[in-house]
Amino acid sequence: MRLVFLGPPGVGKGTQAELVASRFHHPKISTGDILREAVRNKTALGLQAKACMDAGKLVPDAIVIGIVKEKLAEPVCANGFLLDGFPRTVPQAQELGALLESKGLRLDRVINVSVSREEVVRRLTGRRSCPKCQAVFHVDFAPPQKAGICDRCGGELAQRSDDRKETVEARLSVYEQQTAPLIEYYRQQGVLSELDGSGRIEEVNRRLMALLTAKGLA
Repeated sequence: MRLVFLGPPGVGKGTQAELVASRFHHPKISTGDILREAVRNKTALGLQAKACMDAGKLVPDAIVIGIVKEKLAEPVCANGFLLDGFPRTVPQAQELGALLESKGLRLDRVINVSVSREEVVRRLTGRRSCPKCQAVFHVDFAPPQKAGICDRCGGELAQRSDDRKETVEARLSVYEQQTAPLIEYYRQQGVLSELDGSGRIEEVNRRLMALLTAKGLA
């Protein structure tokens, strides 16, 4: 099973990818996770990525693609993988396609997870995290027992700067600009499926499993 999960921040694509990965015993590959892993392991590409991040710059496509290629070459990915949030642009998709083609492989499905913009904003702006122990809560969906206080360590909860409304709106606008062509790219290839990400996690997962079953993947 070789799947790509697309969708803006807050739609729950990572959660759904994690559930499928666990069920079918395939690795879930998140761009953020493998970037941090490469930096931690001080690989050549990881050091280049760290220099960009330390300077407050976006990590260039070439470095991200290189790190993804290194990850996909690992034995753990030989029998399948789930990509969470990668590719993000058509050039990245083309590079991924060329890499898989060189191995005689192709993507089985690209799942585009979507919810309304208003719901995404609500999900992201309601997140609160504990700076001490990194526990995460949500004012609506998973509130702490005592408002503003971490259940785990008693620390004072805070809203991350990238979860503020104006930042969330900006992130969504950038995502929409970048990925509209990507979604059309995969639609033209005949591998795109749309998944309604609204509702409870269990409901979304049932819809996803029905989709995968219908495509002969589950």
